[in-house]
Amino acid sequence: MKSHYRVVVIGGGIVGASVLYHLTKLGWNDIALIERRELTAGSTWHAAASFHAVNADTNLAALQSYTIGLYRDLQQESDHQLGIRTPGAITIAGTPERWEWLQAALSGFRTIGLDDVALISPEEIKKRCPIVDTTNIYGGLWDPNDGYVDPYGTTHAFASAAKKAGAEIILRNGVMELHARQDGSWTVVTEKGTVTAEHIVNAAGLWAKQVGMMAGVDLPVVPMEHHYLITEAIPELSAMSEEMPAVVDLEGFTYARQEGKGLLLGVYERNPKHWNVEGAPWDFGIELIPADIDRISPELSIGFERYPVLQSTGIKRWVNGPITFTPDGNPLVGPVPGLRNYWCACGVMAGFSQGGGIGLALAQWITSGEPEAEVFGMDVARYGKFASNRTYLKATTGQFYARRFLISYPNEQLPAGRPLKTPPAYDVMSAQGARWGASWGMEVPLYFTPNDPGFAETPTLNRSNAFPLVAAECRAVREGVTLLDTTAFSRYEIKGPGAKDFLDRLLACQLPKPHRVRLAPMLSASGHLMGDLTVLNWDDETFWLMGSYYLRSWHMRWFDQHKPSTGVAITDISDAVSGLSITGPKSRAFLASLTPSDLSNAALPFMACQQIDICRSRANVARLSVMGEPGYEIN
Repeated sequence: MKSHYRVVVIGGGIVGASVLYHLTKLGWNDIALIERRELTAGSTWHAAASFHAVNADTNLAALQSYTIGLYRDLQQESDHQLGIRTPGAITIAGTPERWEWLQAALSGFRTIGLDDVALISPEEIKKRCPIVDTTNIYGGLWDPNDGYVDPYGTTHAFASAAKKAGAEIILRNGVMELHARQDGSWTVVTEKGTVTAEHIVNAAGLWAKQVGMMAGVDLPVVPMEHHYLITEAIPELSAMSEEMPAVVDLEGFTYARQEGKGLLLGVYERNPKHWNVEGAPWDFGIELIPADIDRISPELSIGFERYPVLQSTGIKRWVNGPITFTPDGNPLVGPVPGLRNYWCACGVMAGFSQGGGIGLALAQWITSGEPEAEVFGMDVARYGKFASNRTYLKATTGQFYARRFLISYPNEQLPAGRPLKTPPAYDVMSAQGARWGASWGMEVPLYFTPNDPGFAETPTLNRSNAFPLVAAECRAVREGVTLLDTTAFSRYEIKGPGAKDFLDRLLACQLPKPHRVRLAPMLSASGHLMGDLTVLNWDDETFWLMGSYYLRSWHMRWFDQHKPSTGVAITDISDAVSGLSITGPKSRAFLASLTPSDLSNAALPFMACQQIDICRSRANVARLSVMGEPGYEIN
C-alpha cells in the first residue's frame, strides 16, 4: 500500500470493481480499491446475478444495455471466466393493463436501440418455457439479450483487468476513518495504515451509510432482506435442448431462471423487511440471513401456481441476503453536494445489470467533469437531507420494494413519507379540494375538486378522469384569473460584488438590467442543460435565480463547483420564501385591488421586477407568466 493515490475506491463488490476498471480505461492508474474482507463480500457474492436492459427510465436502460455488451468484451480482457449465459428473458403480462403497459414500454425501448425486443403470444411463451402455466397470460415481452453471469468470476474479471492496467487492490483492510483536507483531498485511515487520496469513491454497498457518515454525510440508503430459492433438478428442464429463458411474472411478484437443471425462483414480497437500517455490522460479509419463509409465503404460493412442477420438486437451497435500496430504487451516483472530491457509487439494487454503466458514468465524471450519458435518475443530488430521515427512509424504501413489480403510472402519487413539508396555505387549499402531489418532500397542489370531496384519480396509461377538472382550470387561465401556489419553486440568492461576473459566466444568456427579469438556461461545458432558470436582477449585486424545486441539491452543487473563492455568496432561500402566481387576462385588475402600487405598463412592464405592498405584506413581484397569459409572480 502506497502513501498516496489519485483515487481510492472503498468497497470490493461488483460496482467498486467496475469503477476501478473504468478509471483505468480512461487512463487513470494511480488508483486503489480497498476492501475490508474479500472481493464480492456483502451483497455481490449471493446475488442471482441476472442482467437485463429493460428499465422504465430509458436513460438507465441505455446504461444497462452498455453493461450487457461490456461483459462480452471483458471476457476477452480478463483471466477470469464470467460464466456468461444469455438464454433471454420474458416479462409476462397477467392483466389487460399490464399487456397495454408492455406495448407502451416496447416503443420506449425501440428509441434506445433495443430493436430485437418483441412482444410474443402465450403460445410462444409456453413453447419457450414449458414449465410455465400460461393460464390468464395475455402475452409477454421477449428480450433475447438478457441472461446472467457468475458473480464471483465477473467481479474478479473487472478487478484483474484493472490490476493489469496498474490499479492496486488491497484486501482484508477495513477503512476506519475519512478526513477532508484543506486542498480537497482526503486522509484515509485504514487498519493497515493511513494514505491520502485526491478522490474518494464510496462503493461500500451494505456499509455505504457508515462510509458516508465517516465524511459527515447521511446517505438515503438502507439494506433490506431479499429471498430466492434453488430447486433440485427438474426433469422437464433436463429434457430441453436449450436453456429456458428467464421469466418475470410481474403480477406474481416473482422472477425465475434456470439454475443448472433446477430453477431459481426469487420473490419481491408485499410485506418487506428492513435489515440493519444503520448499515450492516462490520463483521458481516460472506454470510446470509435466516430464511423467513412464512413472511414470503403469499408470493411463493403464486410462484408455485405459475410453475406447477415446483409442487413436486425439492428445494435445494434458500438464500436470504441483504441488498441496498434507496427511496426510488435507483442508485446513488456522483459527487456528494457539499463535499469536495467525495463520490458515490452505492445503493445499487441491480448491480449486474447496472454496475458496468455506473462504472463508466462515474469514471467519466471523475476524469472529465461530467458523464456523457444523462444520469439524473441515479444522481445522488436528486435527494436532499430530508430523504435520510429514518421514518421517511423506511417508509419509502418499503413502498418501493413492495411495489417493485407493480405498474408505475404517469402522474401517479404514492403515499409513503407524506406529508413531509407543506406550503403555508396547505390547510386553506385542502379545504378548497386540493389534490396533492410531492416534489422533493414538498406537497404541491395538482388540481382542485371543490365540488366533489370524494373524488379520486384513477391511475391509467390513458386519459385521466381528472382531465375535465384540469381543463376547467386551464379555461380559467385563458378567460379570467387564477392563483397558483409556487412554494415548490426553488429560489437562490446570489449576492456580492462578484455576483454579476459570476452569473455572466454561469448562465447562457445576457443578464438583465436592474429590476428586470430574463429566462436563463445554464449549460455545462459540453452543452448539457444544467438548469432552466429565471434570473431576477435586484441591484447588480443582488440577484435571484428561480427554478425547479426538486433540483435544489443538484443546482447548489453546480453553483458551489463554479463559484469564485471570494466576492460571491450563494444562499438557497427556498425554505425561507414562499410564493404565488396570479395569471390570466384579469390578473392585473385583481392584483390592483390588493395594492396601492402602480401596475401600468410604464411602471411595471413585462419582465420587470420590483418590491410592492400587497395588503399588509411587502412582496417581491415579477411581471411574467409561463402560461401564455398576463401574470405576476409574487414572492
